[in-house]
Amino acid sequence: MSIEVKVPSPGESISEVQLATWLVKDGEYVEKDAEIAEIDSDKATLTINAPEAGSIHLLVEAGETIKVGEVVAKIDTSAAPAALAPSPKQESEKKQTEKPQEKEQARDTEPVAEKPNALAEGKLNVTPLARKVMQEMNVNENDIFDYIRHIRIEKADIAEVAGSKSSASGSQAPAAVPAWGGTRNSERKKMSTLRQKLSQRLVAVKNETAMLTTFNEVNMSRIMEMRRKYNDRFKETYGVSLGFMSLFTKAITIALGHYPQVNAMIDGDEMVYYDYADIGIAVSAPKGLVVPVVRNAESLSLAEIEKKIKELAIKARDNKITIDDMTGGTFTITNGGVFGSMMSTPIINPPQSAILGMHNIIERPVALDGQVVIAPMMYVALSYDHRVIDGRESVGFLVKVKELLENPEKMLFNGQDPMETLLGF
Repeated sequence: MSIEVKVPSPGESISEVQLATWLVKDGEYVEKDAEIAEIDSDKATLTINAPEAGSIHLLVEAGETIKVGEVVAKIDTSAAPAALAPSPKQESEKKQTEKPQEKEQARDTEPVAEKPNALAEGKLNVTPLARKVMQEMNVNENDIFDYIRHIRIEKADIAEVAGSKSSASGSQAPAAVPAWGGTRNSERKKMSTLRQKLSQRLVAVKNETAMLTTFNEVNMSRIMEMRRKYNDRFKETYGVSLGFMSLFTKAITIALGHYPQVNAMIDGDEMVYYDYADIGIAVSAPKGLVVPVVRNAESLSLAEIEKKIKELAIKARDNKITIDDMTGGTFTITNGGVFGSMMSTPIINPPQSAILGMHNIIERPVALDGQVVIAPMMYVALSYDHRVIDGRESVGFLVKVKELLENPEKMLFNGQDPMETLLGF
């Protein structure tokens, strides 16, 4: 019996996708629900799973643009895995039948080989905290090795391993770097559906919004001091590090409460205001920029924000991010500082009205209490739609974010001064 494999719908308003890559070969036997292909929509990378087990016949080439619902492969469910290739068990029985005496001699003279998942403890470089968590959750190194075996290794992973291997051994030659220059060659590659849609949206934002950018700078001394003092305890308590992103997210949600116009957006001839903050976190994924959303960030603790950001970042890195993960959002944060950016003007993520850009932390001389001191400073940029947000709101919002980051204890009192809150002002 032949089963058709059709392209699933990634979401509403999406009529076509690009078949990014096949994860199986033509004629290969596939198990039911196994991932057989990756497809790129204009919002995310998704996978196609086999509806039944059998021998697969591929009907389209990788890189082709196809309609949602189109048949891309057929599975012959009458095919058996044994007919395609002998199983490891059959191979083992065959070898035992051919050379039984040699097997007996090897059993007497050689140590028993470890099973694939029976690896000695201590082979993984595990931190003491992670080791403690492993004990508490009854996870050993064998379980981790089993988990690693199910991860699909790609070209970039091999290159990274090769690079680390050569750098670890001084006697080995460095990894080969692809030649560049000295020729007149060129190469053309079709843009992915995600990249095409991203290009269209970026141009549309520039053409359809009255976008401006205002800047400020933040003295990160207090934040960095807090992380140095409490990060180890924070990680031991919650299992995640205390990062800059959670602190920025918390400061932004408080500032949005003071300046709700920054959290609003245009819908036709109406303004939509929200009493919650769904914060989009721009993440650089293998297939392009994606913006997963942390829902109701205003009600989350720093640890909860960190855990959610980590979860979404891992899904984005592994191309497992879903449409639901990226739908909505009332405000976006992008961090160019991780790539070394000193200053930039981020582009609004429509239909939102504002986006905050974080940048590199650089030690610079600044005036403090009449003296010149060296302090870790970060430029922050707020791009906003002037149709929605006036200069007063944009500047006031960014000043409030700066104030909260330079005085993190104010985050406990909704941005108010602790002493004024105590006195009831």
